[in-house]
Amino acid sequence: MGFNLIPVTIAIAAAWLLYTLILHPLFLSPLSKIPVPHWSCHISPLWILYTRKYNRQNRTLHEAHLQLGPVVRIGPNELSVDGYDALKTVYQGGFEKDPWYSIFDNYGVPNMFSTLSSKPHSLRKRMVSNAYAKSFIHASEPAKAQARAILFGRLLPLLSASSSSSSRQIKSTNTKGTNTNPGPEPGAGIDVFSTFLASTMDFITAYTFGLRNSTDFLRQRPYRDHWLQLYLARASHGFWPQETPRLNALASRLGMGWWKLYPSWVDDANAEIWAWNWRLCEGAREYVRTQKGGISSTTATTLTAEEGGKDVADEPVVLCAMESGIEKERLANGQNSILYPTTILQKDASVASEILDQVLAGQETAGIALTYLAWHLSKSPSLQQNLRQELLSLSPDLKMPGAASTDSTALPLPPSLPDPKQIDALPLLHAVIMETLRLHAPIPGPEPRRTPHLPSPCRLGDFSVLGGVRVAALGYTLHRNATVFPDPEVWDHTRWLASHTSEAQRREMLRYFWAFGSGGR
Repeated sequence: MGFNLIPVTIAIAAAWLLYTLILHPLFLSPLSKIPVPHWSCHISPLWILYTRKYNRQNRTLHEAHLQLGPVVRIGPNELSVDGYDALKTVYQGGFEKDPWYSIFDNYGVPNMFSTLSSKPHSLRKRMVSNAYAKSFIHASEPAKAQARAILFGRLLPLLSASSSSSSRQIKSTNTKGTNTNPGPEPGAGIDVFSTFLASTMDFITAYTFGLRNSTDFLRQRPYRDHWLQLYLARASHGFWPQETPRLNALASRLGMGWWKLYPSWVDDANAEIWAWNWRLCEGAREYVRTQKGGISSTTATTLTAEEGGKDVADEPVVLCAMESGIEKERLANGQNSILYPTTILQKDASVASEILDQVLAGQETAGIALTYLAWHLSKSPSLQQNLRQELLSLSPDLKMPGAASTDSTALPLPPSLPDPKQIDALPLLHAVIMETLRLHAPIPGPEPRRTPHLPSPCRLGDFSVLGGVRVAALGYTLHRNATVFPDPEVWDHTRWLASHTSEAQRREMLRYFWAFGSGGR
C-alpha cells in the first residue's frame, strides 16, 4: 500500500495559509505592533474596503487617529498616518506612488498623475510645470485675454440675468400670490454647482486649448448638463477598478458583462468623455498648424498682446507647452529617453491623456471649492458686503460694464483686469478662500505611497516599517487638528486674518494646510 501524499499536501498548504494569512500578520509582522481601529485590520483589508465602498473613509480614519494616534494600521499591509512629521517623511521624497494611481491612465498611456516612478514623473512634470507656474500665468497675455472674455462675456452676464429674472419674477407676482410672468419660480436663483463647474471648465479649457477651441459650458446649458451627468454619474463607480483591480479584471473577463462589478454604461460614459477630449486636442492642434505652422521644440508657449493681436486669447498655452516639451525630449534623448515607449512614440495619446487628467481634476476641484464658498457666504450677508467692498477697491474694478445682457457681443469689455498681485493682497478674499479649502478640501482623502525598500526599515512615528507597505495621509484629518485649528469643524475665516491670529499661529496653520497635497503628484 503506497503512501498517500494528498493529506500531507493539504496539511502543509493549510499550515502555510495559517502562517501567511493569520499568524504572521497578527503576531510576527513589524506592523503587528501598530494599533488598529478594528481587530480584523491585522489580517484582512475588508474593514477599510467597506468604509471606502460606502464613502465613510475620511470621517472613519479621522476618528481612528483621534483615538489611536498618528500611525494606524488599517489593513495587513496598509497604514494611515496623520501629523506634520509623518507628512514630511512620506511626501518629501523616497516613497513612490502606489499602484492605486494607475486607474488615472487615459487612452492606454500614463500621465503625470498616474505615473508611479519618480524619474518619469519628473520628466513629464518638467514638460508642463512652467505653464502652470503662478508667475507665468500672471504674465500670460493669453490667460488675461481668456479670463477677461469668459468673466465679462459669459459668467457675469449669466449671473446678472439670473438676478434680474428673479427680481422681475418677484415683482410680477400679484397680491393673490399668482405668478403672472412665466419663467422660473420667484427667487429660484441659480444652480451654483453646475454654474461653477461650467465656469472652471471654460477657464481651464481656454488656457489649455485656446478660447476658440475650448468649451462654452456657461452658455451651452443643454450640452453642459449632458456632460456633467456623464462625468458625475460615473464617479461613484470607481471603487472596484481602483481598490480591487485584480478582482475587477477577473469579473470583467467572465463573459459578456454579466459578472462586471459596475454598470457597463460607465465604460460608455468614459469613452464619450475620451472622445470629447480628443476632439478638443485635435481642434487646438489644427489651429496651431494653420496659424503658427506647427509646434516645434522652440514654439512659444505664450504670446504678447502685440504679437497675438485680437487672437491672443486663442493661444493653446498648455497644449503648446506639452508638445514643445515632448519634442525637446525627443531631440535630446531619442530612443534612450525613459519616456520613449509612451510619451514619444505615442505622442498624441500621451498629450491627450495628460490634458484630460488636468482638465477633469482642475474643473471639479475648483468647482467644488467655489460651491462651498458660495454656500458659506450665502449665510452671512454682512460678510458678503465686506467682501464686495474689498473687491470694489481693485483697479480697475470688476463691475459689469453697461446693461446686463446674455449677448456677450453687445457688452463693451473692460480694457483690462486688476493686477493679480492686487488680488493676492486682499486679506478678506484670502481668508474666505483658505478657510473654505481647509474645511472642504476638494481632495480630502488619502494620497497613497509605498514605503521604500531600504537596508533598514523607515520610521513612521514610533514604529519601524519595512518596504512595500501602502501608507497615506489625508487632508481631512490634517485640517481638523484641534490644536492647530481651534473648533476645527467651524467655518471661521477670521482665523486667517492678521487682526485675529498671530504670525506664528498662521505659520503653523500653513504647515498643516494640505488642500493641494504635497510631493510628486
